[in-house]
Amino acid sequence: MSTNAGIPDKMDLRSMDISAENRAKMKQLFPSVFTETRNKKGELVESIDFEKLKAELGNFTDVFESRRERYGMDWPGKKDCMKVIQQPSIATLKPCRTESVNFDTTENLFIEGDNLEVLKLLQKSYYGKVKMIYIDPPYNTGKEFIYPDNYTESLDTYLAYAGMVDDEGRRFSTNTPNEGRFHTKWLNMMYPRLYLARNLLREDGFIVVSIDDTEVSNLNSILNDVFGEENKVAVLVWDKNRKNDAKFFSVGHEYMLIYAKNKQLLIENKIMLREQKKGIDAARAFYEELRRKHKENWSSIQAEWREFFRKLPSSDPKKKLGRFAKVGPNGPYRDDGNISWPGGGGPIYDIKHPLTKKPCKIPDGGWRYSSPEKFWEEVEAGRVVFGPDETTLPRQLRYLFGNKGQVMPSVFYSYAQTATMEFLALMEDRVFDNPKNWKDIRRLISYICGDSDFILDFFSGSCTTAHAVLDLNKQDGGRRKFIMVQLPEPCEASSEAYKANYKTVADVGKERIRRVIQKITQETYGNHEKHEKRETKQLSLFDKNEDDNALDAPNGSKNLDLGFKVFKLDRSTFKIWNGPDTDASEEKIIQQLAAHVEHIDPAASQEDILHEILLKAGFMLTEKVERRELAGKTVFAVSDGALLICLEDEITHELIDAVVEAKPHRFICLDRGFHGNDQLKANAVQTFAALNQGQDEEAEQIVFRTV
Repeated sequence: MSTNAGIPDKMDLRSMDISAENRAKMKQLFPSVFTETRNKKGELVESIDFEKLKAELGNFTDVFESRRERYGMDWPGKKDCMKVIQQPSIATLKPCRTESVNFDTTENLFIEGDNLEVLKLLQKSYYGKVKMIYIDPPYNTGKEFIYPDNYTESLDTYLAYAGMVDDEGRRFSTNTPNEGRFHTKWLNMMYPRLYLARNLLREDGFIVVSIDDTEVSNLNSILNDVFGEENKVAVLVWDKNRKNDAKFFSVGHEYMLIYAKNKQLLIENKIMLREQKKGIDAARAFYEELRRKHKENWSSIQAEWREFFRKLPSSDPKKKLGRFAKVGPNGPYRDDGNISWPGGGGPIYDIKHPLTKKPCKIPDGGWRYSSPEKFWEEVEAGRVVFGPDETTLPRQLRYLFGNKGQVMPSVFYSYAQTATMEFLALMEDRVFDNPKNWKDIRRLISYICGDSDFILDFFSGSCTTAHAVLDLNKQDGGRRKFIMVQLPEPCEASSEAYKANYKTVADVGKERIRRVIQKITQETYGNHEKHEKRETKQLSLFDKNEDDNALDAPNGSKNLDLGFKVFKLDRSTFKIWNGPDTDASEEKIIQQLAAHVEHIDPAASQEDILHEILLKAGFMLTEKVERRELAGKTVFAVSDGALLICLEDEITHELIDAVVEAKPHRFICLDRGFHGNDQLKANAVQTFAALNQGQDEEAEQIVFRTV
């Protein structure tokens, strides 16, 4: 908080400055390389001494100084990509209650807008919070993909394109058919988005990207560039269908490239990914049924267990579980596990048989366990059993229900037509071409994520990912949260979607989420009012009656999050003052100043202003907000009162005193609330400054800002 001349700090209404963030990280690592120089205007600025940086790095860069060759990926426009990444956004995300479900209670998000701009706006609030990103970006087929890549397009272009302002013929640039499969345009579109997306991942997070043959090698290269090739985890092959009309080979597969944010961290923390064996829940239920039926008669239980699996058809996923053919108090088990070191070359030591006291036969590949002590630990734990004498190798014993799961294979089959038919059944019209199979995405989310993680999809299309998250939460009672981002790409007038009254792809995605919520509601809580597309007034914190009129989904005993908040990319509700133009005349400067006297859009609602402040202050868009009364004024308490926001048009001494008494970490109010009363504003600054000076050194200071 600034106390200079009694002027409070102005809140920064831009998105995170990526280059400033990177410089701050470098300063922590190499503080000595930062120095001061003068710029072209003669002003002192902070700069980097690159010679010192070379010395810090051990001078290994000098070897290449005289050479132009470099290993890496380059293409026309890559430098401009970096400029785009570093340009902060001054847009906002405006709430849309009428298109949302359970707006005030849900933690799920659907954001309508250009994903590049949206990713910038999410940097402050969701930096390092997302566990998994899944995207299915536009494939470079030689046809149009409607995402900007020429760097001259702006928020105004997007608003015109989306029909939110009068269209003057502007539109997003496209990869038009006469340009063919230009790799450059596709790379320019993807690179900034992947760069910004990486910032949102947790350190233990993963990104999964679907792609076909055309750009798989280029995608691999830019993911290596952004994430580091050391963080590559796998390339999955997704076998979808056969094409009998192919001239040479039937290419019916796609790929999923998977990268970790920090693979080394996962290794150091011994994190492994495993999934439950198919049919395991049904097998467990059958085993418990046999125990109730036969009590402790293990021979009868085992006989019926084996007979059950023997009769199963080979196509049944439970069939493989029958290999656990022995049964005991700890469940079905098998004791034929290989005790040899995988791949051979394992340690060799003597193990004496417990009965004969003679050394056991040593496996050809050496023992699986690193030392005799580790071997006997496994024996004590019941995971190693001996044969009748020393001539028979000891064996690993594995329990079916004690197994931590199995690793997912890199090749899997998923019939594309099945996904299309399921989507058609849900939506009742063919309103989206080639939807991904939501069950495949559900499997990946279950494999990678915990039960309360964030999942982001910024090419969300028909919202397959949201469908997968909602259904998985229904299955296991989880609280996973999705963030969907989709451009309001217009549906062609001749399309089935347009005929079904969907104007944009974003409309299709939102309606799919509503229908999935309705379906889960009916399955979980019983019959409920049939869902119809409609606009429903949902009362908010700003309405006199603060009861939330939830759309369709009740808050039931299972505590499922059956809702989503809709936000739309738009201009900021505030005019941001960056100072007068350098070459402006005195008259022009006066005009510019006058234009910023009232710097809040008169059309903006209090809810628009509140959510923009939350977003720019670094709070999640789903943060719980409580309405309070202080000194006769309405304030909004965020994060249990850590942030207090006052949007009243009049700030009083009594309000400032009440805020001081509440002791928030931050207090933000409208600058116009002081009505030009510089004395009141200065007193407010001094009040907070005096309070901060009187606190213990370890106590958090109260930050006072205006907008």
